[in-house]
Amino acid sequence: MKRFVPYILVLPFVLIMCCIFLCGIFQAIVQSLGYLPVFGMNEPSLDFYRQVLSDQRFVRSLGNTFYIAITASVISIVAGTSIAFVMNKVLPGRISYVLYKTPIILPYLVVVVAVLYTFSQTGIVSRFAFALGLVDDPNSFPLLVYDRFSIGVMLVYLFKQIPFVAIMVFTVLKNLDKKYVQIAENLGAGSWLTTTRVTLPLLAPSILSAFLIIFAFNFGAFEVPFLLGNPGRLTLPLLAYYEFRSPVLSARPVGMVINVIISAISFLMIGLYTFLYRTLAKYGLRENVS
Repeated sequence: MKRFVPYILVLPFVLIMCCIFLCGIFQAIVQSLGYLPVFGMNEPSLDFYRQVLSDQRFVRSLGNTFYIAITASVISIVAGTSIAFVMNKVLPGRISYVLYKTPIILPYLVVVVAVLYTFSQTGIVSRFAFALGLVDDPNSFPLLVYDRFSIGVMLVYLFKQIPFVAIMVFTVLKNLDKKYVQIAENLGAGSWLTTTRVTLPLLAPSILSAFLIIFAFNFGAFEVPFLLGNPGRLTLPLLAYYEFRSPVLSARPVGMVINVIISAISFLMIGLYTFLYRTLAKYGLRENVS
């Protein structure tokens, strides 16, 4: 009975949060169908879904959102995994922890301000480049913030997410059973072959899990693209925000449709993560994703 006490203690909080969350999802779905009695819209329909899915702005925003989410996630995975291997072989444990603790604990808004003051055309890097004679004036410095390629947005994601991936992979890497590596080395495999054919496959579940987590976050993030993104290249959360704030009341269901689509894709990521976790548990590999 004692083992159930912690679950019983947190049950009221979990029920309240689930109720708030489910009510929000239900309200978003109802409003996305155009049911807003307050504004005289009393007939639910799928017209707003058809309108959104055929809108070129939505298509462009969806492509831009996938571009940012996938690019930042892939770079974070590659860089974070590489750093994990370096920490495992070169750096002492305490020093390596310091390297990724600081970026992880910093709030995203703090990193946004740091990127803005560092990489904007009037920022620290551009001023150093001007002082060194690399550019004629600060305004000729390459546009890295509010740019069409969303470099400033991805710099924030990379600063936060590369250490996150590194700590996930490093934790699994240092606890891997060394017998597989030793067997490969005894059979004549070099370090590169051992890494690519033995170590990386064992790390694959944790790497894939990290990718799904950061991709889902990047896909649904609002504040970073809002503060550093190009106004001409909106992400889906920003498009939903502007549609919902439109003075045209009929645009509000459009914003809710976009929110429902974002939520559906995020739930898909959660489903993939759950499927991966259960599949690995079935074959006794669950520890690689913990």
